[in-house]
Amino acid sequence: MEILVDKVKIGSNHPVFIIAEAGDNHMGNMDDAREMCVQAKLAGASAIKFQHHLPYEEMLQDVPKSDNFETPLYDFLVKNALSLENHMELMVFCNEIGIKYMCTPFSYKAAVELKSIGLDIFKIGSGEMTDVPSLLKIADLGNPMIVSTGMCSYEEIYRTYKALTDYGVKLAMTNCVSEYPPKYEDVNFGVISEMKTRFPKAIIGHSDHTPDIYTCLAATVLRPAIIEKHVILDKRTPGPDQSVSIDFQELHLLCDGIRKIEAAMGNEKKIHQREVQIREWAFRSIVSVEEIKKGEIISEKMIWTKRPGTGIPSHRMDEVLGKKAKKDIGKNILLTWSDFE
Repeated sequence: MEILVDKVKIGSNHPVFIIAEAGDNHMGNMDDAREMCVQAKLAGASAIKFQHHLPYEEMLQDVPKSDNFETPLYDFLVKNALSLENHMELMVFCNEIGIKYMCTPFSYKAAVELKSIGLDIFKIGSGEMTDVPSLLKIADLGNPMIVSTGMCSYEEIYRTYKALTDYGVKLAMTNCVSEYPPKYEDVNFGVISEMKTRFPKAIIGHSDHTPDIYTCLAATVLRPAIIEKHVILDKRTPGPDQSVSIDFQELHLLCDGIRKIEAAMGNEKKIHQREVQIREWAFRSIVSVEEIKKGEIISEKMIWTKRPGTGIPSHRMDEVLGKKAKKDIGKNILLTWSDFE
């Protein structure tokens, strides 16, 4: 199972699709937004994702504030949300520098607008995960969808999964904990494996809100198809996602680590070519540990094992014991079969 986006295949049999979630950490500044695109590309991310907010479409003005941010979200978005023209500019810019532009619509109207400028995949946040009516309308637009599952039970996830897969949506879902930031005990990235079992028609990934990279690196072992991580240019920048964001140096470490872990996840045990030369000096051979006279019978006190491994292998010691020396042998000599009758 896979999703094809700009000739890039997303699925469990392909490299992890790493999404740098810029969110609203640009604080409405397009210079910062463009710089985030550049830094995400340099760090090795597969895509950078922004958010398209039409506050009056997605929420009432008096939505309660989150504990992690003092400014009412509606007011923050009115001030800092990117316009559709901004998103168009960023999409073009991402194409120019060679990184996939992605965006989350927070309403059906936002999805329609993003589709109108050529967005070919929707990322849906956890807050919209249970909004089946809106998701089915968005599905009408024909794009694949990545849906996060924070704050949701398996029953709620299944309801959305069934609705979208029955509709024919090419669907990915990400394990997620919508705490800002989460307690590590709450992350439970083992849910990735459980989701693969429960939701076989969806591609499964991991969206992470911890303030560092460790759980993402560990989760890579479970082969999520997608890893999404919030990023920020400067961790001192205030914003609703400040506490769950890593900077771009950390993103580079994350991307590098994911690729190295992927490369190391084979299950074939063999002697590798670069090990062969190491075997020659690291393995043990049988050597004399005292002088041995011609005609003497080899006993255990006369021989033992030392490096290198280019002589008689140490595991054949029993075959050497009891043999007769064909000649005088000095101390600390690498023995050969020609030394014995």
